[in-house]
Amino acid sequence: MDIRPLSDNYAVSPQITVDDVPAIREAGFKVVICNRPDGENSPEQSAKALRTAVEAAGMRFVENGFTGQTLGMEHVETQAKALDEAEGPVLAYCASGNRSSIVWAMALAGTRPTDELIAAGAKYGYQAAAFRAQIEALAKARG
Repeated sequence: MDIRPLSDNYAVSPQITVDDVPAIREAGFKVVICNRPDGENSPEQSAKALRTAVEAAGMRFVENGFTGQTLGMEHVETQAKALDEAEGPVLAYCASGNRSSIVWAMALAGTRPTDELIAAGAKYGYQAAAFRAQIEALAKARG
């Protein structure tokens, strides 16, 4: 498991497994967000299997799976709501962590400078810069 912090209370990771859940809990995470749709992974890595393990470990699980082609405002809003309601650090995962960094930047648009949101993931090679126009439009819309 490779946890990559983007802020003090949000980190991303490539795909996790049920075996990773105890370490995630020990690292202090309170919420785990799945940004990967089930069709991309094996049944052992399904959202249902991970939800069961995460909730059994006393953490909250949020399913918010999408692909680059299906990312929409409902995903941004679900991510933002999960962040707003979190009572502690959040770990979001997808195939590589890239989608989780992009949707985080979009969810926080307007609360922090766009360059800061993009740079947080760029140090890990994530591509939120490709979404600069959308992040800035969201920031402007949120006033």
